[in-house]
Amino acid sequence: MSGIERPVIRPRRLRATPALRRLVAETSVEARQLVLPVFVREGITEPVPIGSMPGVVQHSRDSLRRAVAEAAELGLGGVMLFGVPASKDAVGSGACDPQGILNVAIADCVAEVGDALPVMADLCLDEFTDHGHCGVLRTTAAGVQVVDNDATLEVYAEMALAQAAAGVDIVGPSGMMDGQVGVIRSALDAAGHDEVAILAYSAKYASAFYGPFREAVDSSLQGDRRTYQQDPANALEGVREALLDVEQGADMVMVKPGLPYLDVLRQVRDAVDVPVAAYNISGEYSMVEAAAERGWIDREAAILESLTAFRRAGADVILTYWAAEAARLLRR
Repeated sequence: MSGIERPVIRPRRLRATPALRRLVAETSVEARQLVLPVFVREGITEPVPIGSMPGVVQHSRDSLRRAVAEAAELGLGGVMLFGVPASKDAVGSGACDPQGILNVAIADCVAEVGDALPVMADLCLDEFTDHGHCGVLRTTAAGVQVVDNDATLEVYAEMALAQAAAGVDIVGPSGMMDGQVGVIRSALDAAGHDEVAILAYSAKYASAFYGPFREAVDSSLQGDRRTYQQDPANALEGVREALLDVEQGADMVMVKPGLPYLDVLRQVRDAVDVPVAAYNISGEYSMVEAAAERGWIDREAAILESLTAFRRAGADVILTYWAAEAARLLRR
């Protein structure tokens, strides 16, 4: 390097070998931080593949037990259950039925793993309503159907009690109704279920990335959810929603989707003093799977990089369909 001053400061020194890179890594991903979302479908005896989510299935009750037992063995942080009922109605009555698919699935999982793995359940009506919305509908004076926030809160309280009776450890209210956390907390405490925790879907955006999930739950959605889910343009609103949920008694808060909203995740992490979760949602999963299938990206590296991005942005907990596979990769 004649005539050129040689650098004294060389950051590359600490990147020279895998061992050095591991030594100075600022962010880590561990199996205990990963939660596996699982779908359980009423009336089936074998798992049903989900076409838009390669490798993900709608479980039968028996295959769900096996999946949850495996999740416990792998040291995952939990499972999040979603029910797919055989029939739906306008008010989502199957969500509150003690014999409804989600509630019996909760009991199945608790019986299978006991205290070895937190059993979480989605607390929302969209899987159970024949219109696919997250709440009860009413017709305005102008003849427009809208989701009735306060009538929906009454159903959410009943749904929370049904899940608690089934043995759930953590409920996940995801409907984005105003006041949902406070109503659920009050209902649980009044019924003696003060040990049940709340993971609030606080900053949940009206996203284009939910498409594969709607296949996974056989969604009947008519229209969209923009009157209650958040505008993708708004970050401060997401922080405000998280702060409101903490004030109402949320034990944890969530940002959903994940990868397109890492900035919101960071702002929420900085604003609250409870654990923060991020949901690595179906569209994010399917994009990686589709690109990998075509040979365009290194699949395993993309999975671990995505999960590291969530942790780097501040997520304490990550809901991801790769949870079990990632736990195996992390053991290597």
